[in-house]
Amino acid sequence: MPVAAVDQYAGAARATRHLLSLGHRTVRHLSGPPNWIDASGRVAGWRSVLEAEGREVPELLVGDWTAYSGYEIGKRLAHEPDVTAIFVANDHMAMGVLRALREMGRRVPEDVSVVGFDDVPEAAYFWPPLTTVRQNFGEVGRQAFQLLLDRIAGGKARPGAWWSPNSW
Repeated sequence: MPVAAVDQYAGAARATRHLLSLGHRTVRHLSGPPNWIDASGRVAGWRSVLEAEGREVPELLVGDWTAYSGYEIGKRLAHEPDVTAIFVANDHMAMGVLRALREMGRRVPEDVSVVGFDDVPEAAYFWPPLTTVRQNFGEVGRQAFQLLLDRIAGGKARPGAWWSPNSW
């Protein structure tokens, strides 16, 4: 069945590689709920990069997409001095993580690097501004519309269109 979607795996892999390129030994991941396909793809991308690089794969942390869950888990992470990089599965949870780290005296990005996912319009106004993986929903919509037009025209169904996040 044709599908147009963001390549969650590729976006998560890119975020993880970015954090490792900054010199971090490993990257903690705060995922969304495991029953969400987007969360599963992001976990797989994060894990695959760490394994391919021979890095420690830390315990997976699970949130519920809300700033509150990010805040609560962020408070726990702030007390772990070996935590220096966190890939957060969405920008709302990342906002909670940023606040928790700041309240606990951990500076971002000096002490802990944080990368979110989604590029919500408010990400540039978080403090500090959030580095985030951009999902281009306009492009996904265009691809979905093209798949529909192909189907209506009686054309052969393409396997689908995956848009790979390629910008911060």
